[in-house]
Amino acid sequence: MKVYEAMTRDVQLCTPDSTLREAAEAMGALAVGLLPVTDNDRLVGMITDRDIAVRGVGMGRGPDTRVGDIMTAEVKYCFEDQEVGDIAQNMGEIQVRRLPVLSRDKRLVGIIALGDIAQAQPNNGTGKALSRVSRPIAQHAQL
Repeated sequence: MKVYEAMTRDVQLCTPDSTLREAAEAMGALAVGLLPVTDNDRLVGMITDRDIAVRGVGMGRGPDTRVGDIMTAEVKYCFEDQEVGDIAQNMGEIQVRRLPVLSRDKRLVGIIALGDIAQAQPNNGTGKALSRVSRPIAQHAQL
């Protein structure tokens, strides 16, 4: 199965010029913890609720701060024509729960989450990927 068969196509986006308030409001309305940041359909970064809390509020920045000032610019991604099984394994290895999906001309076309993969292919090793992602969180909680 290819990534485009399992991914979510309808993805809320923001731009580098969006404010932290706008990003946080969108995350709250959608019950998500991250948004891709795009400039003319090109992925330029990601902003997470943690970025807003740690790099935004924690560093004394206000709600009108630009997303581009605190977003994560180095983003892992996958291509829509890659195999889901390979992507699930890679997600476990790099310990992420979701990846932006790009076309081969590097335009953002969706996002894929471990949950999307689990629903599309229940026996594809997603559980193994989830356990790899969850393991460091559990170890951290024991400290």
